[in-house]
Amino acid sequence: MKAAIVTAPGVAPSLGEFDGPTAAAGERLIKVGAAAISHLVKARASGAHYSARGPFPFVVGVDGVGRTEDGKRVYFALPRAPHGSMAEYTVVDARLCVPVPDDLDDVTAAAIGNPGMSSWLALTERARLTRGETVLINGATGTSGRLAVQVAKHLGAGRVIATGRRASVLAEMASLGADATIQLADDGDAMERRFAAEFARGVDVVIDYLWGPSAERLLIAAARAGREAVPMRFVQVSSLAAPTITLPSALLRASAIELMGSGLGSASTSRLIAVTGEMLRAVVPAKLQVAFTPVPFDRFDEAWPQDDGTRRTVFAMAQQ
Repeated sequence: MKAAIVTAPGVAPSLGEFDGPTAAAGERLIKVGAAAISHLVKARASGAHYSARGPFPFVVGVDGVGRTEDGKRVYFALPRAPHGSMAEYTVVDARLCVPVPDDLDDVTAAAIGNPGMSSWLALTERARLTRGETVLINGATGTSGRLAVQVAKHLGAGRVIATGRRASVLAEMASLGADATIQLADDGDAMERRFAAEFARGVDVVIDYLWGPSAERLLIAAARAGREAVPMRFVQVSSLAAPTITLPSALLRASAIELMGSGLGSASTSRLIAVTGEMLRAVVPAKLQVAFTPVPFDRFDEAWPQDDGTRRTVFAMAQQ
């Protein structure tokens, strides 16, 4: 079958022929309809993600949309290695499949599945957002961040603050539900003052997609705000700016900050799939939007290196 294959460490995936999978007991054979490139997919393909593992060769892709052998249309995740979602067929634990609503097409469902799950999980399972709370999305100008703004509003946030470097994209945040924006600047002190003004007003949850300098300044501003015994939940989702920060120990001792992560391993796999199902059922009624570009699967070799993360690339397989 046709598949996007990684043949060795450090080698970019490319289209080739791969033996088709056979479902074992408790698994589903999936005819793939659509699968998207995400930061997770790229990191696992390169071996950089903490969940990446061999052996070689393997098919890239961690999730997608397709049909089971009995014709049911499902969103699926974490195919059994060495199989992945970017192939004509894959094989998945039956417990890692959820139905796709009839009013949601394959390509949109594949595009929104991973980033929608990340913000939905971070807000509901990790931060346990309650209606009316204020949420700050750090790194809101990326695909996942823009979606997180929408999800926060849908889940009942009273106020949403969006941060990002790109002023032109920040200008669009109000149309997605943001009540305020903060442009991330190279002047760390000025950036921290903007954060401090928002924390003085009250921030209950931070969803962080960046880590690095802006996360450091956010945590310092939160600690200095001094909301005595009122915990601010800081949920770390991705590290697009830097993999590490410098965090003074006194900052945590002198504040009620709850620092946690959200991703593979922070919740059970079954819960991750259930959360994705909840999110997919909300896409159409909540009018959740994600920017994506559909690409025929036979153009994989051309599209993979061109993907820069600003719009989700979604490979559309042959018609079901």
